[in-house]
Amino acid sequence: MTNSDLTMEGSGDRRPRASLRVGPADATGRFAISVHRTMEPLESEWRALDSLAGNSLHHAYDWCRAWAETHGSDLLLLRVAFDGELFLILPLELRRGRLFRTARLIGTEHSNLNTGLFAADISAAFTPALAQALARDITRALHGFADVLIIERIPSEWRGGVSPFATLPGVANPNSSFQLPLLGSIQLTLAQINAKRRRKKMRISERRLAEMGGYDYVIARTPGETQALLDTFFRQKATRFATLGLPDVFQDAETQAFFHALASRQDGDPQLMQLNAIRLKGEHDGQVVAIAGLSLKGDHVICQFGSIDEALAGDASPGELLFYRMIERLSAQGLRLFDFGVGDQPYKRSWCTIETPLRDIALPVTFWGHLAVLRHYLVVRAKVAAKSNKAVYARLQRARRFRQGKVDTQGAPD
Repeated sequence: MTNSDLTMEGSGDRRPRASLRVGPADATGRFAISVHRTMEPLESEWRALDSLAGNSLHHAYDWCRAWAETHGSDLLLLRVAFDGELFLILPLELRRGRLFRTARLIGTEHSNLNTGLFAADISAAFTPALAQALARDITRALHGFADVLIIERIPSEWRGGVSPFATLPGVANPNSSFQLPLLGSIQLTLAQINAKRRRKKMRISERRLAEMGGYDYVIARTPGETQALLDTFFRQKATRFATLGLPDVFQDAETQAFFHALASRQDGDPQLMQLNAIRLKGEHDGQVVAIAGLSLKGDHVICQFGSIDEALAGDASPGELLFYRMIERLSAQGLRLFDFGVGDQPYKRSWCTIETPLRDIALPVTFWGHLAVLRHYLVVRAKVAAKSNKAVYARLQRARRFRQGKVDTQGAPD
């Protein structure tokens, strides 16, 4: 059953139960899905689901609203009930390409963890048959709106739970995400990895920065400090991408406005954006040589991005020092998991003890959607093959950068 905002059945302020029994495998007719084009009718239920630890902070109401407002998103929000009780909110936006209309999670380009907003205790009782019934009813609800639904970077297992999406058709994402458990103190946390080597690197960084006049580890406390650090990050990252010959994924005005919007929301759980930095003293007083943007929800923290000033203090490894100081502080504050996000890089492997594989779920809605699914699978597999060949991967990145330059010059998307 599909309803619009004007014909939605049931109460708009219904809260998810603490435990939702999904029971029987035969779910025919038991899912009810309403389609919404604006966020406001779902706000109270959405915020209630925000509070559940298993739901990604990238689907938080304020995170999605900031993205939608800065990008002018064509929203396609699904409210799913099971036996009349709230079961899932799937926050999608519609992208229109040359051939396909694709429904994707809001802001998926900058999401490190995607789960969907499920009611409590779903995964323990969920079955493959229920997952198939849910997928069937979701694709029916999307008829007339999209040709394909693609949900990227879904962990099949997350913090002891199994994703209800785990059994749906999909393909392994080319990238994993990486995490470090925080154990209450920097000493216990570092004991999981090479503590002696890590402390030695920290002392070398501090000695080299001391030769430049010293440093402060700072956390932005005011809107002005936060916005200034963000602008510095964008400049540092643009320089880094240009040096490597890579496309700058942060360069467009909409994306920068999105992160500025997140940073303006300082309070609440989740805390969507917290700027941390290493700032020099002495001769280079006030110069920022390393920046990281963190998002915090409950006992979980995700590093959304980071940058360093390689020209000024690159040989002092200020980024490594910043990670040390952040992990030291957050461990003492009782957080339990530091998430380095998506992407396989040597510094992440040097810090992390957990690698989380991710999957892309692709569900065709129309005939054209079947072609879109095939295309997505081929692209993903090509990326996997390319990443295993450094020369091929470098050529692809240069091509991406060239395309991005043409888009910026012409002022129109591909």
